[in-house]
Amino acid sequence: MSTSFDWRITATSDALVSIIAGESVILNCQTESYFGLDHTGTRMWTALTTNASIQAAYESLGAEFDADKDLLRRDLLAFIEQLANRKLIELHAEIR
Repeated sequence: MSTSFDWRITATSDALVSIIAGESVILNCQTESYFGLDHTGTRMWTALTTNASIQAAYESLGAEFDADKDLLRRDLLAFIEQLANRKLIELHAEIR
């Protein structure tokens, strides 16, 4: 999957998210499968679904976590791919 950092991410209408004590579970109501996230995964989910673009989420997470920027980029792309494969997110191309 080729993902542009200019794109925006939203949760699918089938995704039900429950965040408890900094960790979360995302249920795909259509497939009845769930995806559990630890604290870091929950922060990534929140950043991706509340920022205007993947780039903005990346910058926000980079400011929050003391992580190598290249590693953060790779981890974020892998996370996005996992969410997309589970049909928990929709990617929206920026219209210019």
